[in-house]
Amino acid sequence: MVKTVIFQPAEVKQAAKLIQAGQLVAFPTETVYGLGADATNEEAVKQVYLAKGRPSDNPLIVHVSSLAMVEHFAAEIPAKAKQLMDRFWPGSLTIILRFKPGTLSKMVTGGLDTVAFRFPDCQPTLDLISQAGVPIVGPSANTSGKPSPTTANHVYHDLNNKIAGIIDNGPTRVGVESTVLDMSTSQPVILRPGAVTKQDIEGVIGSIDINHHQVKQDEVPKAPGMKYKHYAPNAQVYIVDPADDWGEVAAVIAQSKEQVGLMATDQVLHAHVWSVQADQFSLGTGVQEASAHLFEGLRDFDNQEEIHQIFCQGFEPTGLGAAYMNRLNKSAGGAHFRDLLNKYRM
Repeated sequence: MVKTVIFQPAEVKQAAKLIQAGQLVAFPTETVYGLGADATNEEAVKQVYLAKGRPSDNPLIVHVSSLAMVEHFAAEIPAKAKQLMDRFWPGSLTIILRFKPGTLSKMVTGGLDTVAFRFPDCQPTLDLISQAGVPIVGPSANTSGKPSPTTANHVYHDLNNKIAGIIDNGPTRVGVESTVLDMSTSQPVILRPGAVTKQDIEGVIGSIDINHHQVKQDEVPKAPGMKYKHYAPNAQVYIVDPADDWGEVAAVIAQSKEQVGLMATDQVLHAHVWSVQADQFSLGTGVQEASAHLFEGLRDFDNQEEIHQIFCQGFEPTGLGAAYMNRLNKSAGGAHFRDLLNKYRM
């Protein structure tokens, strides 16, 4: 057990010394908070898996603070990858490349010959990497499988006394993890949707694919979020799709003998009369704000033991909505309100 210290952005130098010493430090990004360790230190990376309870074949993203740092570790950077780096870095795009053998901890890659690089858009973390002088791994700083952390308090809740420090930079802006794009193959493919959309990427390098492959139990995933259960609170989440009737949602909640979590936009919350059983959480005014607050809402209800069901608003899976629905579908395990409604009608 270690004492977890909260650092302010002005105290990054102290946090960087912990990284250099092989300790774990959670750091902010524009997407979610990451759990940082020296990506070249095998023992430090091992501690990341242990602190999170993360399966060891689930690869980690390597965070850098310069293109030169990628060039040092990558076997090559294809021209199209360089174009994307120039356009979207720093930012919410992770790019998978082949790397030079022996340059990174073997545990970073899950045994693959590729590694995922990201240049986050968050100055305190860029300062952390630069002052530590090494790239840092950064899976979400939470207990594996739970909703990702978007505040330092979320990190503290999950990892207090398990890691050396947390850099508190306030709430994250984007709220869902980065887009992961595999550039190690002849045809670039999105393995995980994020704030940088398919349309954004195709506007720079032309046509790309979206991965629909279901990773098998004995298969090593190329990117985080492809194989194991993710983003799930203790309560069962049900997706309320755009075509669903919110009046029926209100009726189902009114019949409940328990409190029910309700996550929806202000427009939906204000358009209906909700019973006292509805514990409301606002997702703001649209998909952008909803993405920023999705994990916050799921974590809020996770802290309420009396909540066993959560009804959460879905959006059309286009643009940022694709990333939002990817995370919400995983949180819900594919469960939809209409499925529950059909049970009520039987």
